[in-house]
Amino acid sequence: MRLSHRDPVPEALRGAIVALGNFDGFHRGHQHVVAEAVDWARAEGRPAIVATFDPHPVRHFAPRVPPFRLTSLDQREELFAAAGADAMLVFDFGDELAAMTAESFVRDLLGGHIGAGGVVTGEDFTFGKARGGNVGVLREVGATCGIGARAIRPVGEAGQAISSSRIRDALKAGEPETAAALLSRPFTVRGSVIHGDKRGRELGYPTANIDMGTYLRPRFGIYAVTGRVLSTGQMLKGAANLGIRPQFDPPKELLEPFFFDFAGDLYGEELDVAFHHFLRPEAKFDSLDALMAQMERDCDAARALLAHI
Repeated sequence: MRLSHRDPVPEALRGAIVALGNFDGFHRGHQHVVAEAVDWARAEGRPAIVATFDPHPVRHFAPRVPPFRLTSLDQREELFAAAGADAMLVFDFGDELAAMTAESFVRDLLGGHIGAGGVVTGEDFTFGKARGGNVGVLREVGATCGIGARAIRPVGEAGQAISSSRIRDALKAGEPETAAALLSRPFTVRGSVIHGDKRGRELGYPTANIDMGTYLRPRFGIYAVTGRVLSTGQMLKGAANLGIRPQFDPPKELLEPFFFDFAGDLYGEELDVAFHHFLRPEAKFDSLDALMAQMERDCDAARALLAHI
C-alpha cells in the first residue's frame, strides 16, 4: 500500500512503527533501519510503515543538480514490501515541508496526522526546516506525544559506512560490482522501451532503448547486463551501451541493452536493466565494420561474465 503524507492514514495503520529516511537505493544500511522497525512492530503487534521522500529534498533545494536517483518510487515500494513493511508513506517534498520546523514535523505530522507509535532512523538522519531536527529532537519531542524513537548506527563496509554517496561514486567510476556489494543487489534502471533511430537493428544488434530519466548516470560505456520484462517476468542477458553514441550524429543519451538470443518485440514494455560489469568506455571507431567487430567482442565478454547468473 502506498500512502501520501497529505492524505488521512487508514485507521488500521495508525500506531505504526515508522522507518524514516530517504532510503534512496535501499542499501544495506537502510535495510538495517527497516529491519529494526519491522521487528519492533511485530513484537508489539503493530503495523510497520517505511517513509521516504519524493522528490528528494536535494531536488527541491538545488533543482539544477544532475540526476542522482538510485531507485524509483515504484522500486522502493517493492523493496520495502519485500523487507516486511505493511505500507510505504511518501512525503511529497515541497515548500510546505521545507518550511516545517523539526518540532512540528514530529508533533503534528508524525504524531497527530500519521499517528506513529514509534520511529526508527539512522543516527545521522536530519529533518525539518534548515535541517534542525535530529535523533535527539525526535526523542525529546516524541516523548511528549507518545512516539518512541530508536536510532541505528551506520553499517560498515571495508572500514567505511555504507552510504548512497559511496554507491553513486562507485557507479560513476564504472564499478558496478562495488555498488552491488553495498546495495546487496545490482544497480537497476527501470524504464519503458522507446523507439530509437534503429541504428542497432541496422548493425545486427537491435537494442531496447530506455531513457535514464532521473536515475544517476553511471560511467558511460559498455556493460554486461541482465534484463527482466515486468509484464511476464522473463529474464534476459545482454550487453548495453550507456552514453551518447559517439559513432553517430547527433549525440543522444540513452541506455541501449542488446539482449542475447531474443527476437521478440519489447516496444512499450517496462524493463528492469541491472548493471553487472563494466566492459569498456564509449569510443568512436574508424568504420562501422570496426564498431561491429568490437560489438561482437563486447557480447562475447558479456556472455562469459554473465554465465554464472
